[in-house]
Amino acid sequence: MVKVAIITGANRGIGKTCAIGFASLGYQTVLIGRDRQKLEKVANKIQTLGKSPEPFVWVMDISQTGLIESGVKDIIEKFRRIDVLVNNAGIYREGTSEISIENFEIQLKINLLGAFGIVKAVLPVMKKQNSGHIFNIASRSGKIGFADSGGYSASKFGLMGFNESLYNELKGTGISVTAICPGWVNTDMAFEAGTPLGSKEMIQTSDIFKTMEWIINLAPYTRVKEVVIESKDG
Repeated sequence: MVKVAIITGANRGIGKTCAIGFASLGYQTVLIGRDRQKLEKVANKIQTLGKSPEPFVWVMDISQTGLIESGVKDIIEKFRRIDVLVNNAGIYREGTSEISIENFEIQLKINLLGAFGIVKAVLPVMKKQNSGHIFNIASRSGKIGFADSGGYSASKFGLMGFNESLYNELKGTGISVTAICPGWVNTDMAFEAGTPLGSKEMIQTSDIFKTMEWIINLAPYTRVKEVVIESKDG
């Protein structure tokens, strides 16, 4: 039985590393993102590993929630199961009180509503299987409201609340839910957001995947609600 992992935002950063990581474990990967060219590069990298089936590339903007349900149905028809969902797609726009309504709204649409939409779509098959793991990639900004990032924090605090409710709701079902809350991660988005750290000082994307790998290999009845990951310097 080949297990199936869906990764959103798989074209770069944490999502790319997780896609390659799960493929290296033999998973059938489903790569979701907005940039076909970058997704296909990730897919090609996975194929060169020779450890998993050919990745399935799904070009989609996760904020277009009306497309999610039909797309997930197609995935289920094709692969018959979903074992892991990595809810990773996200964007950052600076600002709190002075942020534009448009920039506040788009963060909620992608970081929170998009994550909700895909969870809603995959849960029925996970419930049918009595198994599965949902990883919600949140942030320390989902635990602490930093200055000048109120819109981003609002979306991530919302994701953390959703994660905790889902975690409690799914007790006893065989489905685990975990929020990953890292500080500055060595990604393009961190530099776009103005990280004060150098690339070597930050959390590495491989650390995020290693955390997931550790969690999925715990005893069957062990559940981890959330993990906060910090670098030495902030």
